[in-house]
Amino acid sequence: MGRGKQTEEPEERSVLAGALVLVVLGGTVLAVVFAVSDAAGILATVAAATVATWWTVSRPVSDMPATPPPGEDRPSCSECAGHELIGVTPSQTQKGMLIYTSAEPGDLTHTHVHIVEGVTER
Repeated sequence: MGRGKQTEEPEERSVLAGALVLVVLGGTVLAVVFAVSDAAGILATVAAATVATWWTVSRPVSDMPATPPPGEDRPSCSECAGHELIGVTPSQTQKGMLIYTSAEPGDLTHTHVHIVEGVTER
């Protein structure tokens, strides 16, 4: 009698598990190098740190802003009716928060500020 084919989904491998394996292997190699020679172990440690730093610095950085650009649905109240929008700034301390600054068309010395929370990425 034959067995039927069993369809098992492969387990998802964790990135953390792979990183742990690499750290253990690297530590083992480094321990062996230190056992052979202290100077070679120090040189290997400095070389590994230099390569890791170079790899981290050379990776491209995303140029996407943390929050989406403001839309036409800017906040309004009775105090800022007719004001001209000066700028919209994403908050650096609170993710998902925009700070709207507006002023009267003739008087730029007085500004009005709105802080809008709960902005989601589009």
